[in-house]
Amino acid sequence: MPQSLSRVYLHLTFSTLNREALIDENIQSRLFDYLGGICKGLECYPVRIGGVADHIHILCLLSRKISQSKLVEEIKKESSKWMKAQGEKYLHFYWQHGYGAFSVNPTETEIVVEYINNQKEHHRHKTFQEEYLAFLKKYKVEYDERYIWD
Repeated sequence: MPQSLSRVYLHLTFSTLNREALIDENIQSRLFDYLGGICKGLECYPVRIGGVADHIHILCLLSRKISQSKLVEEIKKESSKWMKAQGEKYLHFYWQHGYGAFSVNPTETEIVVEYINNQKEHHRHKTFQEEYLAFLKKYKVEYDERYIWD
């Protein structure tokens, strides 16, 4: 086959270090825009980015030119640097070490967009830990809970 074609939707989620509530209302929309710019620069075009004070969700198209681990590495590295430059309040901003990456059926991207749009309401009833464990269960990801949070 002479041409390489791909259309892989990826739902990424990860939290701030120790799930600290550092993504406040003052920075949230600018951070989401910045994350979108990082994705675009890596040809992983964002569909929706959102989250709450202690974690984020990114739905994007995964470029065929980059691995998901490299995408997450670049997103975390560049956005951490950016956050630290936004003022003294964010000097100790870090992302957690791990991440969740889940494939999304192209016919279900609107469901994920709606899910990301409703993060504030969703997290009135459920913690990030509960949400993340539900994703792992839904996608049948095997894990050892002793290592999942540290």
